[in-house]
Amino acid sequence: MTDPLLRVEGVWKHYHRHSVLRGIDLEVRPHEVVCLIGASGSGKSTLLRCVNMLETIDDGSIFLDGREITDPDVDEDEVRRRIGIVFQAFNLFPHMTVLDNITLAPRKVHKVGRAQAEEHARDLLARFGLADKAGAYPDRLSGGQQQRVAIIRALATQPRLMLLDEVTSALDPALVKEVLGIVRELKEGEMTMILATHEMSFAREIADTVCFLDGGVLRERGTAEQIFTDPRDPRTRDFLRSVL
Repeated sequence: MTDPLLRVEGVWKHYHRHSVLRGIDLEVRPHEVVCLIGASGSGKSTLLRCVNMLETIDDGSIFLDGREITDPDVDEDEVRRRIGIVFQAFNLFPHMTVLDNITLAPRKVHKVGRAQAEEHARDLLARFGLADKAGAYPDRLSGGQQQRVAIIRALATQPRLMLLDEVTSALDPALVKEVLGIVRELKEGEMTMILATHEMSFAREIADTVCFLDGGVLRERGTAEQIFTDPRDPRTRDFLRSVL
């Protein structure tokens, strides 16, 4: 069995006196797709933010490619170069074209030349059906198109790991399908991903592993088939009954 790409060990996160994550243990192997499910406020988004070092943890350790990235001496920017994250809000720069949004990080952070960055960006736009939108500004795109651009922007840095935080929650139902299509394609391309999602049918379809979080605790982890057909933890069963 291959070594995990990501390892989370005993991670706790507190906000004031409230514990949002309570001793989370998680391993993600190369090319694995892990879906985090659970009610709003269960800790899914906070866990993703801790993995990407947007939040500091209060206890425990996180390892990427065998290296502890929660060590105080680690260069956080260097770690983030290897992790792509996409939020529920698109977070595109409104004053920049689609092409400039996508090439900003490769050029400024990774020091890729403009011509090379733009060629790669145009390839990605064509791959995901947005070749004609390179010169458009975000306010000229539909919500689904904006979210696709946000995913492409994260892919442009060629990350080792992709984190997707409820990427369909801000979209109209009619637009959800096109964004989920991109995630399917990323899975087919063997991208390692962690998704926080409320889309249970999609989680069942795409996930290699499903993790149920409840009150900051990882209550249950298993294959999609096992979690959705034979959940063992009573809290998992109650949650799935309420959403399915």
